[in-house]
Amino acid sequence: MTAEKCCEIWGPTRSSPFVLCCDHASNAVPVSVNGGDLGLPADDMDRHIAYDVGAAGLTRALADLLDAPAILSCWSRLVIDPNRAERDPTLVRRIYDGTVVPANRHVDQIEIDRRLISYYRPYHDALAAFLAERETVVLVSVHSFTPCLRGRLQRPWQVGILHSQRDQRFSKALIRRLRAVSTAPVGDNEPYSGHLPGDTVDRHALDHGRHNTLIEVRNDLIGEVKGQRDMAMFLAPMLQQTLEEFI
Repeated sequence: MTAEKCCEIWGPTRSSPFVLCCDHASNAVPVSVNGGDLGLPADDMDRHIAYDVGAAGLTRALADLLDAPAILSCWSRLVIDPNRAERDPTLVRRIYDGTVVPANRHVDQIEIDRRLISYYRPYHDALAAFLAERETVVLVSVHSFTPCLRGRLQRPWQVGILHSQRDQRFSKALIRRLRAVSTAPVGDNEPYSGHLPGDTVDRHALDHGRHNTLIEVRNDLIGEVKGQRDMAMFLAPMLQQTLEEFI
């Protein structure tokens, strides 16, 4: 499978210092993976375990407002998760948020390696090549999160900004701006920790000294096109103003 089929490149000729990526843009399952069916019902494939609900639309809307390019994955995170290191034990999930993934229950290293070669590495190769062509880059990784995991408390945040201790300059500045204007709590490394060794930001930004941030948006706010556009209109000026602190 070629890199072009593993990812969608949105606005490739745009010259903004921002480059956006969306690791969990799609819930599609390639035919070469168990005949295109992971053995889950449609309801499960439509929720957060299969992809980041609303994140693809938000990424495109945000890229349009920033006049920036974006790279989006084209397969479900349950096939293989591009936001994990190659040897991370959650790279191919057998169970997620209490749901067993039948096609992954007995997956062996041979099949994992095939998915790495067919999907994971071409996506990362395309993103790396795209970033290498640019001198000034802020990598913005766009994700969404479910309001409540099964058996857990409701999450209070509408937006969370994730970052690594290796370089939190841009993210911390963005958090300050968001908190100055938002009436809702803005998560600082919430609802998740902002760094996993070998994740997308780690390998494409931190390892190269590029400014970066990871934006998590609660998925009930961006499930529809209007919500995606409204959130993009809120976030775009915050990102642009933060950029001006660093260039």
